[in-house]
Amino acid sequence: MKIKYTLPLLAIAGILFAVYTVINGNKPTPIATAVTEPSSAPFKAFIAGAGIIEAQSQNIAIGTPLPGIVTTVAVKVGDRVKAGAPLFYLDDRDTRATLAIKLADLAKAKADISIAKATFSDAKSLSDLAEAVTDRRAISTEELLRRRNMMLITKARLESALALVQQAQASLADTETTLNLLVVRAPVEGEVLQVNVRPGEFAQAGFLNTPLLVLGNLDQLHVRVDIDENDAWRFDKNSKAVAFLRGNRNFKVDLNLAYVEPYVVPKKSLTGDSNERVDTRVLQVLYRFDRNQLPLYVGQQMDVFIEAEDYSPNKPLENHPNAKGPSS
Repeated sequence: MKIKYTLPLLAIAGILFAVYTVINGNKPTPIATAVTEPSSAPFKAFIAGAGIIEAQSQNIAIGTPLPGIVTTVAVKVGDRVKAGAPLFYLDDRDTRATLAIKLADLAKAKADISIAKATFSDAKSLSDLAEAVTDRRAISTEELLRRRNMMLITKARLESALALVQQAQASLADTETTLNLLVVRAPVEGEVLQVNVRPGEFAQAGFLNTPLLVLGNLDQLHVRVDIDENDAWRFDKNSKAVAFLRGNRNFKVDLNLAYVEPYVVPKKSLTGDSNERVDTRVLQVLYRFDRNQLPLYVGQQMDVFIEAEDYSPNKPLENHPNAKGPSS
């Protein structure tokens, strides 16, 4: 008797549970509240672009002209360096040994000059004495010619010795240049942003995906803004521009135009995926601002808004700042 009533009750309970599940499943997913409100443009018509902060001198990737083992790293992140200051040193023992040989070769070449000068002076004196004899019966023609030829030979040897000194000096200068290249120096005054090399590591020459050091002048920061090629025609270099710190729209700064790179390039992806293909092309515009205005770091992203005229499809472009009339 209990089984007779139990099965219908279980069936009814199953139906009710299914209805409850369907009803709850059809409820719209609540939209997550944004951690921070997105930035909004302060202009009625504008061009929006993603900006990335870089040094005034751009971010300089430091490499080495010669490969070698790093012996000493003379700087650390955050150091301010003058132009020409050493950044790191490569192993120079082999080059210094070659330098010692070149110095010895130069010293020998200079000593050979002294010998050649003395020999030439002696030959010239004998030739002058022979030439000074007025009575040709006192000296034979053969002896006179021999002394003349000896003077010419010793003169040629002296010139050869002088040339060898120049050759030794050039070889020494070449070795000194190589020795100087083993000390990598700062090309400009700036601040060390990254150090990716350590003593004992092998530093490769040429292009590297990860630079050995990154250096930049941070006296003033730049924002590199990517303007979509579809909006490039609307851009006016005299328009106002404002940048908001991504993640906090309360941090904003007015921008001053530094310069425009008048060459449209493929947009760089900031995802780090080397296989990603980006079809968008952008015009890159650089703005400057005082680094003391905002707590910013090189490499941070900003939301940039540039004021633009509202050109409707039916509005002529005669008054556009970039438009040029027919040539007269």
